[in-house]
Amino acid sequence: MGGARKTVYIVDDNHTNLTSGRNMLMTFYQVIPAMTAQAMFENLEKVVPDLILLDIEMPGMDGYEAMRRLKSDARWAEVPVIFLTAKDDADSEIEGLDLGAVDYIKKPFVAPLLLKRIEKELLFHQQRRELIETQKELRHHLENLEELVLQKTETVMMLHNAVFDTVIEMVEFRDNYTGGHITRTQMYLRVLLDEIGKGGVYAGEVAGWDMGAILTASKLHDVGKIAVSDTILGKNGKFTEEEYAIMKTHVTVGVDAIEKIVRKTGEDTFYNHAIRMAGTHHEKWDGGGYPIGLKGANIPLEGRLMAIADVYDALISKRQYKDPMPHEKACAIIEEGSGTHFDPALIEVFGRVKGRFAEAAGIAG
Repeated sequence: MGGARKTVYIVDDNHTNLTSGRNMLMTFYQVIPAMTAQAMFENLEKVVPDLILLDIEMPGMDGYEAMRRLKSDARWAEVPVIFLTAKDDADSEIEGLDLGAVDYIKKPFVAPLLLKRIEKELLFHQQRRELIETQKELRHHLENLEELVLQKTETVMMLHNAVFDTVIEMVEFRDNYTGGHITRTQMYLRVLLDEIGKGGVYAGEVAGWDMGAILTASKLHDVGKIAVSDTILGKNGKFTEEEYAIMKTHVTVGVDAIEKIVRKTGEDTFYNHAIRMAGTHHEKWDGGGYPIGLKGANIPLEGRLMAIADVYDALISKRQYKDPMPHEKACAIIEEGSGTHFDPALIEVFGRVKGRFAEAAGIAG
């Protein structure tokens, strides 16, 4: 009950009750007594209290009518009212509560109970006012926040993209014999998605994707290579079985790295696309791929799409151990892999757009 003294009205036509109530409260509150509702309204024109104790049965204007008048006037409508009554029936309590009373106190008064009820209601009312003020302040801030958020978001996205692109450049720099691989696979993926989007196989699933997000996420499909040694990445010849086993770890390393980003940022939609592409683009339709040996439609669609883009680019690109393969031969190898390496339905899509793959790669189709 610390802080500035609150003002409490006590309205009762019984002088004994009025005096008793005043004596119980005056140590803690500024108490203004009134023996009639009319006297209370006269006082209200001068001082608006923090709480009103209002008797129900009074001559002239009773407590119910006084409550209706209080609630109809915006100046006093929010002042909490506790009804005072000698009655002990539920109907009276319900009527008072329906009119807006916050509580009931039976007469004769019991000092500790009276004080505790008043303290509780005043605290609740204060917290409610503070909440309303906070909501007003929040609305004010929100009204002016949109532009600031957009500005901050743009700045954060620029920083995010700069870091993102730097990581991708580091991957391509280390794997220097496949320079441009990430950019080209992104273009092949766009070609496949554009064709799927025209209708037919997987069109419904792809329709729910954010194309910008998935194309950007595709850049991370080989991010795990950053953990593979330069000796293996730059080897001038085919890998030994041991070296190939190490090379294959770029898949799980990439997934682990992306999952850490998800845990730290909480951004899962974009990075889940990235995880599925990084983790499954070396799986094969017949179950003969790695790292898990997923089979058929158990391989996420993102991984099945990236598998085609990744293999095509590997075939038409120069490697330490081979010359670039002509477009026609690369396409023939991919189409021969239908049902073994690749999803047959996606190979049909590839067959319709393989000329655009050559255009994206900058080679003659």
